[in-house]
Amino acid sequence: MKRRIIQYRPSVGAEEYKSVGGCFEANWLTEGPKSDAFLEGLRDLMKVKHACFAPNGTLALYLALRAAKIGPGDEVIVPDFTFFGSASAVEMTGAVPVFCDIDRDTLQTTASHIERSITPKSRAIMPVHIYGAVGEMDAIADLARSRSLVIVEDAAQAVGVHFRDRHAGTFGELGCFSFFADKTITTGEGGLVVTNDDALYKSLRFLRNLGRVDRGSFVHPEMGYNFRITDMQAAIGLVQLSRLAEIAGKKQKILHHYRSRLGDVPQVRIIDPPVGSTHIPFRAAIYAERAADLTEFLGAENVETRSFFYPLHLQPAFAYLSDSRPMPSDAFANAVYAYENGICLPLYPGMPEDDVDYVCDKIGEFYGR
Repeated sequence: MKRRIIQYRPSVGAEEYKSVGGCFEANWLTEGPKSDAFLEGLRDLMKVKHACFAPNGTLALYLALRAAKIGPGDEVIVPDFTFFGSASAVEMTGAVPVFCDIDRDTLQTTASHIERSITPKSRAIMPVHIYGAVGEMDAIADLARSRSLVIVEDAAQAVGVHFRDRHAGTFGELGCFSFFADKTITTGEGGLVVTNDDALYKSLRFLRNLGRVDRGSFVHPEMGYNFRITDMQAAIGLVQLSRLAEIAGKKQKILHHYRSRLGDVPQVRIIDPPVGSTHIPFRAAIYAERAADLTEFLGAENVETRSFFYPLHLQPAFAYLSDSRPMPSDAFANAVYAYENGICLPLYPGMPEDDVDYVCDKIGEFYGR
């Protein structure tokens, strides 16, 4: 029977299981003491003044955009190369996502790419920190200030990652994170919004808690929704947060092993983060010659891979945007190149070294080495 190499496995175990059990012992399942403790730990990690939870990363972005009063008639600039939820969160507010290209080498968007997409209707920029690295936020922040644009960072894949000693998600007005099962730390599902702005935080509190601050009140001063999480999720998150350095170290060690094994395969190149960014790899993201054929070959050898993100401007759900805003055929050349030539190889904490060796051996075999 062939070995099977899975794409990802969350690093959870007995400690997380015990922590969840504590919620039953305390008879506290909804947001409560464990949520408060998890939130405090995240604020301390990110060195940010305010934070609140959301049910997932997409809804964290929606909350952030709503708190910033983004809505119908507004445009939000979003990288063409990102998960669908980045743009669908914009659409949920009634605003229009406007796509911009990325840097081919790092997969991150840049100030120059964003600037080309600014129009009189632009209200916000959504830099997306892809695959566990942070984009060049100094230049993006300067651009946003010069054009009076709000920054809502999609840092879903960047918990624990820094750019020039500053945590992802803290360069703009609002930053958003995800704790989905394949993120560096997980609560199964879950999201986070951070801000240093008191007024934005006040708006976030009303929006996520049915237009009120206190759960026991039946008077709702503002419009709001139920975007809370549970203490059971936070119980897992608390343990995961305490293990962040361990989990990050394991992922970095696995990526280093991929580098050492694939270093003499000229048809493959591992994607590097921008200068100034730390890196907690989301996957082992590579460019590969004949990527589609390699993906098919690895699949036949029981190696689970993932493609890079399908460009948003090609998504059928966003086809309506091209009617109102036609773009040159090469406007998203780098996002298209990345999709056509990129592969995510398996990488997760605890992945056995010999599984990495197996993947690399099969890649070498494909290229005839």
